[in-house]
Amino acid sequence: MLGTAFRRCAVAAAAASRASSRGLLHPAPVPGPAAGMNTLVGYDLVPEPKIIDAALRACRRLNDFASAVRILEVVKDKAGPHKEIYPYVIQELRPTLNELGISTPEELGLDKV
Repeated sequence: MLGTAFRRCAVAAAAASRASSRGLLHPAPVPGPAAGMNTLVGYDLVPEPKIIDAALRACRRLNDFASAVRILEVVKDKAGPHKEIYPYVIQELRPTLNELGISTPEELGLDKV
């Protein structure tokens, strides 16, 4: 259910970025990865690694590095006091992070701010 909602937002954002706005005076606002993540953050759970993977790939497609890092920050925040969840998610996402060239907040030094 959550993956479907996020995928719909990511697909709509990708389609809108490819679509031409000729003839439209005011194109409709397009939901991006942030809209899908806001929906996920509203739930009281940590998204599965495959959902986070799809979100990171959508951010990369839109060339939105800041949102990709923010997604990882949200996952860490959602893990809360359960210290074993975030390292597991990062371990599962490591191949994707390397492939897309996305750094974790810890690698960027944002965890010390």
